Amino acid sequence: MTTSTEQHPARPISFASSGGIDRSAGYRLDEAWLAAAWSHPTTRCFVVSGGQALVVDTDDGGTELVTMPSFDAPITESHRYFLGTDTDGVRYFALQKDALPGRMDDLARPAGLREAGALLAERDTALLVHAVALENWQRLHRFCSRCGERTVIAAAGHIRRCPACGAEHYPRTDPAVIMLVTDDRDRALLGRQVHWPEGRFSTLAGFVEPGESLENAVIRETAEEAGVTVGGVEYVGSQPWPFPTTLMLGFMARAVSPDIEVDGDEIEEARWFSREELGGAIRAGEVLPITGISIAARLVERWYGGPLPVPPRG
Repeated sequence: MTTSTEQHPARPISFASSGGIDRSAGYRLDEAWLAAAWSHPTTRCFVVSGGQALVVDTDDGGTELVTMPSFDAPITESHRYFLGTDTDGVRYFALQKDALPGRMDDLARPAGLREAGALLAERDTALLVHAVALENWQRLHRFCSRCGERTVIAAAGHIRRCPACGAEHYPRTDPAVIMLVTDDRDRALLGRQVHWPEGRFSTLAGFVEPGESLENAVIRETAEEAGVTVGGVEYVGSQPWPFPTTLMLGFMARAVSPDIEVDGDEIEEARWFSREELGGAIRAGEVLPITGISIAARLVERWYGGPLPVPPRG
C-alpha cells in the first residue's frame, strides 16, 4: 500500500482538521485542573443533545457554533465533557443534556453535523465532531459489558468505569474503508445503493472486519459489492464520521479487470465513468453530483481534477 494525504486545496476533507484545538488528554484525569479550567472566566461551553447543538448564521454568510461562558451554563442534570484548548488558551467543554436549551436569541437554531459541518469554521467543526461522538457513545454504553452494572463517567467524558468489577470502557470507533476504484482507462467505478434514487452514485465503502487489514478490506468490499478485482491500493486520508461511531479511511484503488457483477443486496447498479461521461451526465441531470461533507466527494474530485459540474437547476 502506498500513501498520499494530498487533498484538492479548495476542497479539504471535512472534519479532517484539528481546528487548532489541542485535546489536552493529559488533563482528563486531573480533577483539580478540570475544576479550575471550568471556572476560568475565558472558558466556553455549549450544549449537545441528540447530535445537535445551537448554531447562528453570521452577517458575512458563515455559521458559528453558539458557545457561552461556563458560569452561564445550564449544568443541572447534565454531563460535562472536556474537549480541549485552543491556541489562545481558551478551554472548551460540551454539556450533554436531554434537550437543547431555549434559544439564546432569535437567530440561534439547532443543527447537526450533516447540516452545519461544511458551514462551520474548522475550530467549531472540530469541537462539534468531538462532542457528538462522545455524546452518542455515552448514551449507548451506560452499562458494563462485563458484568452488567451501570457505569460512571470518568476522564472528563472519555472513559466509563464500572464500580462493581472495575472494568474501564472507552469510546468506540469503527473503521470503514471508502474507495474510488479506477481501471486501466482511468475510468472511475461508482455504485448506487439499493435505497438510493435513480441517478445517485458514489464511491464504494464498507466496514473493516475483525482481524482484517485496511488493504484487504478495500479488496474484499470492492469484490463483494461490485464483483471487481482490485490490485494496487493507495491511502489518501481519513475522516471521523460520528454517525454514529465510524472512522472513514479513504483510498484510491486500481482494478485488475473492468468486469462488474453487483451483489444486489447493497449495490443495485455500478458503472464505469470517464471524466467526460461523468461531467456530461451531471450537466444533463442524469447523475446527481456527489456532494456534501463525506470524504466520497473529495475522492471523486481528486480523480476528476477539481470540483464536479453544477447540475441543471431543479
